[in-house]
Amino acid sequence: QVQLVESGGGLVQTGGSLRLSCAASGTIFRIKSMAWYYQAPGKQRDLVATITSDGDTNYAGSVKGRFTISRDNAKNTVYLQMNSLKPEDTAVYYCKAIVQTTSLQPYTVNFWGQGTQVTVSS
Repeated sequence: QVQLVESGGGLVQTGGSLRLSCAASGTIFRIKSMAWYYQAPGKQRDLVATITSDGDTNYAGSVKGRFTISRDNAKNTVYLQMNSLKPEDTAVYYCKAIVQTTSLQPYTVNFWGQGTQVTVSS
C-alpha cells in the first residue's frame, strides 16, 4: 500500500500565497506522475496540475501563471506553490500519485491523499 500525506493548507487573504506538500510512502517502485486536484463544496473534483517523473508539467487554465507544481523524486514528494490566490481557489486540495508498486508488474495504481483545506478570504 501507498500513503499520501498532504500539508500546508490554511486560511489566507486574497492575493496571498500558500505552499502545499504531499509526501508518498509505502510500497513504491516508481511514481510515474503526481498531481493536485481541488474540490469546492458541491462541485466535482477537478485537476489543478500534474507533473511527470521527468518533470513535465501541465496546468488548468484557471491557475496557469499563478500556481507552480514541482517534485522531489528522491523524497517522493510533490509541491504546489500557490500565488496570487483568489476566493474562487477555496477548496479541498487532494494529491494523487500514479504508482508502479513493484518491478515485477508494469501496471500502475492510483493513490489519493486525504485532502487539505485551502480557504481564501476576500
